[in-house]
Amino acid sequence: MSEQEIIIAVRRAPRFSPNSVDRDDAILHAVCEALRRKLSLTDPIPVIDEDDFAKSPTAARVYVTMARSAAALQALGRRTAEGALCVNSVAGVNHCQRALLDKLMRCHHIPMPDRQGEHGTWLKRGDAAAQSKSDVVFCPDGEALLKAIAAFKARGINEYVTSAHVEGDLVKFYGVGRRLFHYYYSTDGGFSKFGDERRNGTAQHYPFDEDALREDAFRLAELTGVTAYGGDAIIDEQGRYFFIDFNDWPSFSRCREEAAKTIAEEIIAQGRQ
Repeated sequence: MSEQEIIIAVRRAPRFSPNSVDRDDAILHAVCEALRRKLSLTDPIPVIDEDDFAKSPTAARVYVTMARSAAALQALGRRTAEGALCVNSVAGVNHCQRALLDKLMRCHHIPMPDRQGEHGTWLKRGDAAAQSKSDVVFCPDGEALLKAIAAFKARGINEYVTSAHVEGDLVKFYGVGRRLFHYYYSTDGGFSKFGDERRNGTAQHYPFDEDALREDAFRLAELTGVTAYGGDAIIDEQGRYFFIDFNDWPSFSRCREEAAKTIAEEIIAQGRQ
C-alpha cells in the first residue's frame, strides 16, 4: 500500500452531528494531523464522508472513523474481518445504540436512573443516536409519555428507552480509553446541542466521588468497546451520580488538542498489538 492508503479517516455524516458538524470535523482533522506528525507521514491523511465510503469502501490498514450509519459500519465491519483496525470499533459504535446500551448498563450495574420517576421521564429513541431535538423528549407525566411514544411510533421509531429525570448537577465528560478523562459542568459555559441541559438549572457543584465516576466511565467504555467516548451524568444533592448518556466519539470541544494527541497515541498503540 502507498502511504496514503495506510490510514484513512471516515467523516461522520451531518445527520449524525446535529448542531455539531464543525466541531466533529475539527476533532477528526486534529487526530489526523496528530497521527501524521507522530508517524512522520509526508502527506495528509485522506478524509472520506461516511456515505461515500459506504458506497465505495477504500482499502486501508487503519480507519480513523466517526461513522454511524448502518451501511458505513457494515463496510467497516468487512474491513475489520479482513484484518484492518477501526477506531472506534464497529462493535463499540453499535453498542452505543440506546436500547443496547441501556440493557448493557443495567446488566453490569452502571449507576443510572430508574426507568420512570416522580420528577418526569425522558423518552429517547433506542435505535440510534439522537439526530434531532425530537429524538429526546421530556415528559412531565404519564399522559405526556404516552403521547410522546405515540409520536415516536408515527415517525417509525418503535425502539425507545425511558429514563427518570434526576434533579441535580449535569456533568459532561470526555474520555479516551483509560488515558484521558475530562469533565465539566454544562451550565458553567459551553455548547449545548439541544438546550435540554437547562432543565437541571445552574450547577450547585455538589461534592461527589470523582474517582468513582471516572472508574465507572472507564468500565463502561471497556464494556462497550469504545476507545473515544463521551457522555453525561447527573450528580444529586447527596453526591450520588447517575449516567444518563454515553456515546461514541464526541467533539471533545473542551479539550480538543489534548484529546487529539491521546486518540492518536491510542490508535498507534492498538496498531502495534
